[in-house]
Amino acid sequence: MSVVLADDDPIVRASVNTVLAADGRFDVVAQAADGQGAAAAARRHRPDVALLDIRMAAREDGLDAAEALRAQLPNTAVVLLTTFGEDAYVDRALRIGVAGFLLKSGDPATLTDGLAAAAAGGACLSPIVAARLIRHLAGGLGARPVDRPAVLDSLTPRERDVLVAIARGLSNAEVAATLHLTEGTVKGYVSALFDRLGVRNRVEAAVLAHTAGLTPRG
Repeated sequence: MSVVLADDDPIVRASVNTVLAADGRFDVVAQAADGQGAAAAARRHRPDVALLDIRMAAREDGLDAAEALRAQLPNTAVVLLTTFGEDAYVDRALRIGVAGFLLKSGDPATLTDGLAAAAAGGACLSPIVAARLIRHLAGGLGARPVDRPAVLDSLTPRERDVLVAIARGLSNAEVAATLHLTEGTVKGYVSALFDRLGVRNRVEAAVLAHTAGLTPRG
């Protein structure tokens, strides 16, 4: 899986690059110190994943780059690196449609597994990150108001299974294989869940599943 990596701290870039290289599934095709450089590199290489520091000092930051890449390269998953002292940036990131958030200080396996999930079309949201998002987004998650407890109670067992699979970071293809459904059927379930739950993307759906206690927290 090809990755463009951007962080304004060269030590962080070197550390993340080392983790990805040791994993064996990733090829870091370019690195950048700011959002402008990251966007240019991504347009040039068209990577599977762009892993961007959410806030960079020089020129454009990760959110600026994320917004540009979501518009220009819809097949590139955008994942944001954060220290999560940056909750004010979460709403904009979710509106942009990022594939997830990963902590700079997190476990290397969480980083690599999260990137793999994002590259496959899933959401990457570690339990620690989910807890922060839950606190930040409590009462304000999603694009429109819905009675989520009532909706969650009304989900069929299959709909609940799909929601939990989304929260685990599975792509549509992986959900289909796990639940023995066709990928087209899964796409239908996902679209209907987004509409019923009033969420905009897989990350928000994953947060909602964590909030409802449908997935283990750690």
